[in-house]
Parts: sequence; C-alpha cells; structure tokens
Amino acid sequence: MSDHGNDSESFDPRSWLGERGGTIGTAQPDRAPPAADTDEQNFDPSSWGRSPRQASTDSKPDAVPARENVPLETRRFPVRLLGGAAAAVLAVSLSSAYLTRSLSAPADPAATTATAPAAPAPSGPGEGRRTVTISGPEQLEATLRDFGLAPEQAQALAAQTLPALGGEAGEIRLILDLRTVPGAPAEVMALEATRTTGAGIRLTAAPDGGFSAAALAARLTSKVMSASGEMDDDSFYTSAVTAGINDSLISDFANAFGFDVNFQTEVGPGDTFEAAFEQDTNPSGEAVGAPRLLFVSLRTKDKSLRYYRFTPPEESEASWFDSNGRGNKRSLMRTPVDGARITSNFGMRFHPVLHYNRLHGGTDFAAPVGTPIYAAADGSVVSASPSSCAGNMVILRHDNGWETRYFHSSRYGDGITAGVRVKQGQTVSYVGNTGTCTTGPHLHYEVSVAGEKVDPMSIQTSSTYTLSGAAQQAFMRQRDKVDLARAGQPQ
Repeated sequence: MSDHGNDSESFDPRSWLGERGGTIGTAQPDRAPPAADTDEQNFDPSSWGRSPRQASTDSKPDAVPARENVPLETRRFPVRLLGGAAAAVLAVSLSSAYLTRSLSAPADPAATTATAPAAPAPSGPGEGRRTVTISGPEQLEATLRDFGLAPEQAQALAAQTLPALGGEAGEIRLILDLRTVPGAPAEVMALEATRTTGAGIRLTAAPDGGFSAAALAARLTSKVMSASGEMDDDSFYTSAVTAGINDSLISDFANAFGFDVNFQTEVGPGDTFEAAFEQDTNPSGEAVGAPRLLFVSLRTKDKSLRYYRFTPPEESEASWFDSNGRGNKRSLMRTPVDGARITSNFGMRFHPVLHYNRLHGGTDFAAPVGTPIYAAADGSVVSASPSSCAGNMVILRHDNGWETRYFHSSRYGDGITAGVRVKQGQTVSYVGNTGTCTTGPHLHYEVSVAGEKVDPMSIQTSSTYTLSGAAQQAFMRQRDKVDLARAGQPQ
C-alpha cells in the first residue's frame, strides 16, 4: 500500500482553487502546511471557488488572517499528490461541482429591480431587465447613463421619450431591457417609460439601429367610496379627516352647504355628515390625481340636507342638486368667502375703533389676507374704490334690486371696475385689512334691501334652478349610481 494512504495531513478541497477563482493548483509536498483553521472543522462545500473567509458574510476585511492575502503563486498547499487515476477523478469532480454551482446559482433579486438612484448595468455579458422609478423628467438622461449607456445614446433616447410623457413634474417609471458586454456601453433592446397613470411610450430597437415607438394609453379605473362621521368638539376639519375624508375635499364639502348652513354657528358636536367621492387608480392600485366629491350629507339639530354633484348638459361646470334635481344655489350667498370665521354679527354693538354704540350693519368674517371674496349673486359693479373707513370697497347691485358691499379688501379682483357684469361666485376682491375701521384682516359683508341694511344670516332665499327633461333623467341615473355605491352594491 502506498504511504499516501497514511498521510496524517487532512485534505482541504478548497486549496484546489485559487482565492480569485484560479485553476486547479499543483501540490507542493516540500512545503510546510499552514496552521489549522477553526473553519476547517466545519467545512461548507458551498464555499468552493471562494476563499474560506469569503464564505462568511460576517467577516470584515481587517479580520481576515494574513495568509488570505498571500498571492496564489506563493500559497502553501497541504495536499500531497494522489495516485494518477484518483487525482484525475477528484480533479474532475471538483471542477464539475464548482462549474455546476456557478452556472445554476440563482440571480440576486436586487439585480432585476432597481430603485432610484439607478444601479449600473451588469458588468458581465448577458441580457436583463431593469426597473427604476425616477422623480421627474429631468432625471431621465442621467439615469440612462447610470445604466451604462453611451452618453450620445442616452441623450437621443431621452429626447425621443420625453415628449410622450409631457413636461410636468412627477414620477416616471422606467423599464429597460439591456444587453451588456464587458468593456462596451450597454445596449438598449427596449425602453418603456410611463407616468403613474400608465400613459407613456415604449421604444423597441429596430434593425437600422434606431427605435420604433408605440404610445401607451392611460390605464385608470375609478372607484366610488364613502365616509361618514360625527362632529367633534374641535372643528369640522378634524371631524372629517378622522372620518376618512381626504382633506382636499373638505372645502368643497363646506361650499356645497354655503347657501344653507353657517359652519361657525349652526354646526356642533353630535351633528353627522357623509361624503361619497370618486378616486382614479392605476394598474398597481395606486391613487392617481385628486378625488372628486360626488355626494354630501349633513344633519344638524335643525336641518337635514343632502346634495349630489352633477353637470347639466348645457353647463360647463358642475353644481349641487338635491335628490329631486333642485339646485342648491340661492338668489344670494350668505357666506361669500371660504373657510371664514364669524367674528361679529349684525346688530347694535360698541364699536372697537370708534368707541361708541352704533349699528353694525353687516357680518364680519375673519380670514387670512388674500382669501378670495365672491359675488353673492349675479349683478353689476356699482363701484370698486377706496373709502376712509371701509378701505378698498366693492359695491354690487343685483338683478332683484338688492345691493351687497364688501369692505377692507387688500385688492380688487381682475377686471372688477364700475359697470362690469359679474356672476354669482365670481371673485370680486380679496380679504385685507385696509381702512380706518378695522382691527385685523377680515371681510365686512353688508346686504341692503330697498335701501335698508338687513342681517345677511337671516335672509331666506329659494333655489334658482331646477333640472327638467333629459337633464333631470341623466341626473337621476347618476344619483342612483352614487346611492348604489354608498350602499356597497355593484355599480
């Protein structure tokens, strides 16, 4: 029997391959074996082709023993030559195991899906798909360069892609099919760029070296949802947000009741409300764009109101209608400013600036400087000019002969001059703090009937518009659809 069978040195298969993936080494029996490693007591075959320390992901570079840094040509191998046939068999087995493991190893998931900032293209030859989301159009060309494209191709692809995406800001999703070869720029086989709506463009490499383009249409679905709640002790805003109503809808909700309810004085804890709204979503189920309010309901101790949003065929803008198709618009707005808080009501009071009792001939609404002030009804501008006490003041005369006045404005609305015709809800000026009879930014709003000042909050007005014929039938169909959605039934 050969004395090789009594070799006291244990065989370490890892020594057959170099630290950097070298070929099978030649044993050097005249050199002393290295010191024993604790790793060798629990050998992991999956470490073949790597140095023992590379097999441990927890090891840090400065913790690797000095022998791991010894060049391959000076490495000591602890294996003596085996018999010719045995050595050949072992060599083939080890090489086969290493190659099989290298070829069948699963791809790193991070290599197939990239996130901004974009990862570079693979360093080895092959083809693959990369997906990345960038924050805006301005990042497109740089992202393509980051994936390994030649600068001139990145510029050309960006120039062909951007017009289909529009110039507005917002996220863009890129899907790139790449072919990579070491030492050469990455080649694009296909590029797909889309907005969150799914709209965009797909470019495919053509035989002539250019790219054919195909437009991608938006792929949105709409869903109707509803939310309801109860007024808390704080405000309608906090109550609505707690109930699940998007804060972008709260102003629209309050405005729907602008002719009927004053939220500062007529709504309190325990009152209930409901909103139904429509939201667009993309193929990934993500919300796209702002939700659209479709239905509002409010129940207080004195009133129960519900309105549906509808655009009549002959109109360009939507309005609110009750369940019978009667519009919520009245002959006069009692609150011609959004989100305002009443700080002083109509009636006798001690004037805070003039310091004597006098009739406070209107209602004061506190609001930030620059808040739009609306025409309370259709009419004509009598004057838009400054006054000593009232500051910048607008006076409107309405079709029924009534007059409304708007004091302390910071500036006038565009085109608001004497003689101009205005429509209800049109901006006539903006909240300010001008004039000597003011102590802070607010709107002083007056209504005059037959020359007499009346309390704007006490005026009872009727609807000015009721649907009929085909418009009413279209409204009823939309109303029923919304009600089915609110009940959780198929639409």
